[in-house]
Amino acid sequence: MTYQTDDLRIAGIQEVLPPVQVHEAFPITDRAAATVHDARSAIHDILSLADDRLLVIVGPCSIHDPQAARDYATRLLAMREELGDALEIVMRVYFEKPRTTVGWKGLINDPNIDGTYQINHGLQLARSLLLDLADMGIPAGTEYLDLISPQYISDLVSWGAIGARTTESQVHRELASGLSCPVGFKNGTDGGLQIAIDAIRAASMPHHFMSLTKAGHSAIFSTTGNEDCHIILRGGREPNYDSKHVKEAVAKLEQAGLPPRVMVDCSHANSRKQHMRQIEVGEDVADQLAAGERHIIGVMIESHLVGGNQPAETPERVYGQSITDACLGWEDTTPLLRELAEGVRQRREVVAAASA
Repeated sequence: MTYQTDDLRIAGIQEVLPPVQVHEAFPITDRAAATVHDARSAIHDILSLADDRLLVIVGPCSIHDPQAARDYATRLLAMREELGDALEIVMRVYFEKPRTTVGWKGLINDPNIDGTYQINHGLQLARSLLLDLADMGIPAGTEYLDLISPQYISDLVSWGAIGARTTESQVHRELASGLSCPVGFKNGTDGGLQIAIDAIRAASMPHHFMSLTKAGHSAIFSTTGNEDCHIILRGGREPNYDSKHVKEAVAKLEQAGLPPRVMVDCSHANSRKQHMRQIEVGEDVADQLAAGERHIIGVMIESHLVGGNQPAETPERVYGQSITDACLGWEDTTPLLRELAEGVRQRREVVAAASA
């Protein structure tokens, strides 16, 4: 052939393990399946207002050290038990990181954090960790960024997020329509709500799209639509967690004919990317709950064993400290969780008094 037209910019190709092989290596257990099933059911009930507890997605910005994640989960399990009357606590377990330009892309893509991209190893690490957490009784929430990785891990995920950069993506909306777990869509990076509202509506409908089966074959997937989708307020040009912005989101959801259910992200633009301000955001949400606000169904908190963050390239990393966004330390996380739980309890009293 005179002209080469294909793979001109491909430096190499390495096949990944088919999902079925990773599933066989780390099969879901009855205990893990029960954890996932029960958490998904609880979140469904929270979204439908059959359960008045608050959904709390809390954990590291990203997972880079599975052992530190397990240690964090052990502590979080105690908080789940202590505050279970008021909070449905789900651990944030993010394996993929969206990048505006470049940077470490997460445990699945680069598990050794050295640019070698041992993705087969990363997929196995991710599934192994999720399985261990579910066996402990800790449900996991993750962001769905890549469109292939869900086939490796989605049976072990209790709640999913579509990020601000991908909420407008048609293929992510189609993916969400077929996921077995509830899904939150973040508002746009500019703070606009409409793309998330459009995404919720789109994901609630049936779709047909191409993807890979667990055997690794291309196939056409037909979905039923996902009724358990909601908006996540993460801020934009300004924070949008206060009562005024929550009411604005509720009004727009109602106008679109969608359930007015709102989750508040305490981090990102709402904290102005200053991790300690998550406490301020969380306290404001707790006050709204205590005043009787019923439309807030959840919060997100970035938290790790040690507060702050460190560069990924650090030769000797601090154990339990983020290498991506700065997080609250554990000592600041527990008081915030207790304050949110108290807000839920006070909301119950307000609602009961109003209906008496």
